[in-house]
Amino acid sequence: MPNGAQALVRTLADAGVEVCFTNPGTSEMHFVAALDDEPRLRAVLTLFEGVATGAADGYARMADRPAATLLHLGPGLGNGLANLHNARRARVPVLNIVGDHATFHAPLDAQLQSDIETVARNVSPGFVRTSRATSDLCRDAMEALAAARARPGQVATLILPADVSWSEGGKTCPPPAAAPVPSAAPETVARIAGLLRRSGPRSALLLGGWALREPALRAAAAVAQASGARLLAETFPARMERGAGLPAVERLAYLAELASVQLEGLAHLVLVDARRPVSFFAYPGRPGDLVPPGCEVDVLCAPEEDAAASLEALVEALGAGAVAPQVAPAWRPGRPRGPLTAEKVCKALGHLLPERAIVVDEAITSGLLLPKMTAGCPRHDLLTLTGGAIGQGLPAAVGAAIACPDRPVLALVGDGSAMYTLQALWTMAREGLDVTVVVFANASYSVLNVELERVGAARIGPKARAQLDLGRPPLDFARLAQGMGVHALRADRAEAFCEALEYALERPGPHLIEARIPESLRGVRRRILPWLLRALPALPAPLARGLKNRLAP
Repeated sequence: MPNGAQALVRTLADAGVEVCFTNPGTSEMHFVAALDDEPRLRAVLTLFEGVATGAADGYARMADRPAATLLHLGPGLGNGLANLHNARRARVPVLNIVGDHATFHAPLDAQLQSDIETVARNVSPGFVRTSRATSDLCRDAMEALAAARARPGQVATLILPADVSWSEGGKTCPPPAAAPVPSAAPETVARIAGLLRRSGPRSALLLGGWALREPALRAAAAVAQASGARLLAETFPARMERGAGLPAVERLAYLAELASVQLEGLAHLVLVDARRPVSFFAYPGRPGDLVPPGCEVDVLCAPEEDAAASLEALVEALGAGAVAPQVAPAWRPGRPRGPLTAEKVCKALGHLLPERAIVVDEAITSGLLLPKMTAGCPRHDLLTLTGGAIGQGLPAAVGAAIACPDRPVLALVGDGSAMYTLQALWTMAREGLDVTVVVFANASYSVLNVELERVGAARIGPKARAQLDLGRPPLDFARLAQGMGVHALRADRAEAFCEALEYALERPGPHLIEARIPESLRGVRRRILPWLLRALPALPAPLARGLKNRLAP
């Protein structure tokens, strides 16, 4: 009879789990040994738990099914919390398997003893369970998997004591049946169709989650075309399909003042698998709720409902079945030249972006022009920083590349963000993943320099500035990447960057390009930004919209 670990690995494979991102320790050794008995389950070693959890997030976004993680005790789970937070905010399925001390050892309070369930509830509030008996382990695992897979998707955590893993008596368990996904109720569809007819251009659909995939996008664009409503997307979508031939959707700006310009004048805001818009942070004297006064918020479908089916029903209710939605025309920016800047990196990416690319965007302030420069590129998927916890870009690229080995992956990361999970480069090299990493190396936590000006700090002196400076000593990403087996180049001119990007895209990865650039918002531009943002409410609407489009197109 198999032991618990052997039965668990076999049960996971039977249920369609194909990948486990691992960072194991002593308590997980029987699970590690059981991996050799199951060829259907790919094990991917990471050198830091945050890489394992971020990779599981990226995998789930592209595969639409969960990967497993294998983590070591409470500290190991704790090391992976930031990217599990991002996965929770992305509403994607992840199955954590966290090893624990043997049940009889736990009362001894050994050095690594901790309350794993309490740690886990921060990121998987819907399912946390410690499996107490080998005979129950696989049943517990399938219940965890069912919880992870249920719409809208969540992080589920199964805690596996060492003796439950090594003891004989493991019993495989059949995979859970997929639960049906409901769509919006007919009365909801009828009500929203009526308000869209009345409000027309003073209404907007805010799309998130599954509403940013092609079927839902086309239906939403037909609704907009028929009713005059605007289309908006959440600021940080988990996965957004975009490019030439697909409806173009404007994302809400990160800066609350600019997002307020986009929402100004609305009488109705309809949420489609999206959250009510709020500012990322609180600021003195400014509201956190971005919905303008007098604007009614309604919900077409919640995250647990089928966005595409709900929007199709709305198309039918509006009689818009024959409406041809507007789509983005094919367009690429020209090839940039001269000293390299963030804008020219974005322009080069738009000029060269390959077909069917997966773009993982954690470029922060350096990527402000990326949406504009890539809007007309060949169709691609965009993954963004859903939870705001930096260090997601490189691990998510690992997971996306494993989920879609036939598609090129580009990871666009700031230098500060890259240092959180740089170990992901080693996993890229070990697994031979086709990932091209672009590091926007401006030697600064640039977004925090912007925030320092915005929050109204009384005095900004040299000690404060030093906390956001990454230039002393300088980071050398090309050498760091080469030290982990990744081909790397450095560029400080647009011509060299384009040549390096062409080289990387023509050859299987992984590759890294260190783009040496100045900060996008610096000096006078950064100092006057808070003043401009404060002035927006007093400006005429066309002027405010023009300023918004210039700052964050």
